[in-house]
Amino acid sequence: MTNANLSLYWKCQIIGWGIVSLLWLYIALVRDQFEITHALINYVLDVSICIGLTHAYRAIALRANWNQLEIKGLIKKVIPSILILSVLFMLIMNVKTSAYIYLVLGNNTFVENLSVWNPVLITGLRHMAIWVLAYHAYHFYVKEVNTAKANAQLSVIAKQSQLDNLSAQLNPHFLFNSLNSIKSLIIENPSIARRAIDLLSDLLRSSLYEKEHITISIAEELALVKDYVELEQLRFEERLHVNFDVDQSLKSCKIPPLSIQLLVENAIKHGVDKQLEGGTVDISLKEHDGFVEIIVKNPGTFSNAGQGGLGLKNLKERLLLQYDGKAKFTIDSPKEHEVVATLLIPNEKTWEPIQH
Repeated sequence: MTNANLSLYWKCQIIGWGIVSLLWLYIALVRDQFEITHALINYVLDVSICIGLTHAYRAIALRANWNQLEIKGLIKKVIPSILILSVLFMLIMNVKTSAYIYLVLGNNTFVENLSVWNPVLITGLRHMAIWVLAYHAYHFYVKEVNTAKANAQLSVIAKQSQLDNLSAQLNPHFLFNSLNSIKSLIIENPSIARRAIDLLSDLLRSSLYEKEHITISIAEELALVKDYVELEQLRFEERLHVNFDVDQSLKSCKIPPLSIQLLVENAIKHGVDKQLEGGTVDISLKEHDGFVEIIVKNPGTFSNAGQGGLGLKNLKERLLLQYDGKAKFTIDSPKEHEVVATLLIPNEKTWEPIQH
């Protein structure tokens, strides 16, 4: 137990028993007609006796680790302890009172005074029961709070581990797709392939660096997307066009890394690449009801197979983990020969995702 807890414990002991003993001080002065000096001595003794008994109980409970017991096991310890404390309280209080009567008043009825047990025992039962129950209730509360904190921390660690695993999967996926793009360029146009390798080098450097972060700014993500688009345009040439429509006020907002890039990659791989004449990918970023709305449109035909790739599954899992189901991702075909992927990410101003 820390010094802070010891300090709190002793403050509660002194203040608590000091307040309880005020009643007994009042009775000694008014009913029993004690002199003020004798009443104050009696008051200090009452406080000391109560603190001594309860502190002894605390020492035994700590040594025996009673605070770690379940409710049933604790009850079996508490009930006998309250009875023992109450009897000890009665005996010590009677000895104190009898000694006062004998030493101060000169009344030789010491033994008779010890036999006055009923009211004192009931007082002891009441006060010792309250103290013991309050003591264990406090420790039970602290235990529950610590357990809740530990469980919450374990939950965060588990989520973080899952996110790290997903990030570890993402970079090889990104690398393999990019290498497939360059492979065809090496045969068709070696000089352009060299430029593609330079772009890929920059992309990998960025993606590996950003892997250390759970979120990055939209500006950083768009820079990565533009490098990726340039890499793909080297392969597709005039068959690939990309339009950006970005709300500039959102560029500092945070989103999961490679989230837009994955949508663009999916649009090119499953959309533009399937069209003989190629096509245009439209990328839009807007603010919408507290969300960053990311829309990627591409030509093609929608199918469930388009949703099953590793990249998009990875993205969905990351969104679920980071935003506790608040982020939304859909991909559908609102009209013929057009596929639209929509990503809604809570704006960082209204939502704080899991961070390292």
